[in-house]
This record gives sequence, structure tokens and C-alpha cells, in this order.
Amino acid sequence: MSVQPAAVKPSTDDALLVVRVGKGDLEALGLLFDRYEETVARFLKRMSIPGSDIDDLVQTTFLQVLRAARRFEPDISVRGWLLGIASMMARRHRRSLGRLAKRIRTWATIPRTPQPTPDDALTQRHAGLRLQRALAALPPKKREAFVLVTLEGMSGEEAAEALGVPINTIWTRLHHARRELRERIGEDQ
Repeated sequence: MSVQPAAVKPSTDDALLVVRVGKGDLEALGLLFDRYEETVARFLKRMSIPGSDIDDLVQTTFLQVLRAARRFEPDISVRGWLLGIASMMARRHRRSLGRLAKRIRTWATIPRTPQPTPDDALTQRHAGLRLQRALAALPPKKREAFVLVTLEGMSGEEAAEALGVPINTIWTRLHHARRELRERIGEDQ
């Protein structure tokens, strides 16, 4: 014959304290804290909350008691009710840590543009100078077409409208400008 453990009857005194907290009695909250602070802290520790966060979560749990006390049902266990609140606070804490970790990973993975080596910088500078010289040597109408379409990113239609010429004229000037630039840059090397 097995003996069933007797049901733990909630402490009426503790339940009355919670009811008083629900009515705004902060002294009752202090008494609840004194009675259950260690229980809540132990529970959070067993829930694998880092030791550095336990005190904060205990405080958060009892602050939440202030809000939840009005809905407390006196026939349930105060200890169970408090641990339920602590469990909810632990879940919120984990979610917030997860969001923080995600933000940190995002910040840590910002692609960084490597600084060019002095040799690369010099090569780029020379290439830029060759392009400038070749561009300056183009006839003005071809240069306009090249600059508007290639460097400024305009469509052929926009460039034609801006210069007041037919679209085919833009394409012809652009074709010749590109060919001449390739030849001039090739000669510089």
C-alpha cells in the first residue's frame, strides 16, 4: 500500500500578503521578498541563468509581482505562483539575450573594405591619371556622351534629351569614344 504525499496547502498568510500587495501594500511585498527571495534565486540558478544575472531577475520577478498580484487567486500556492513569474522573467531574459547576441553578430560581420596596399594605391592613381588624360584628349561631343552615359549613369535617351540630339547620335558618339579611350589608354601603357 503506497502512501500518497499530502497536498501542500498554500500558506494563507502568504496568500494574504499577495492580496495586500495587489492593493498596493509595499510592506507586504517586502515581506514576500524576505520569505521567497532565496527560493526564487535558487530556482533561477537551476534554470541555468548566469550568476551575474540572478539578482537582477529576482528583482524583476518581485517587480512583476506588483503588477500580477491583482489577478492572484488565493487558493493556489504562492511559491508556485512566484516561481511561475520567475520562469516567465527567465524566458524574457533569454529572448532579450538572444536578440542582443544577434545584433552583436550582425555588427561583427560588417564587411570591411581592405585598405589598398601602397602599390595598389599607386597603380589605381596611375590608371586614373591615364583615364583622365585619355578623356581630355577626346573630342568634346564624344566626351559628353561618354561622361553622361558611362560615368553619370544616364540612359541613352536621357543623354540624348540633355544634349538635344537624336538617340542614335548618342550611341554612335559613345561607341567611338569607348574605342578611342581603349586605344589611348593602351598607348599610355
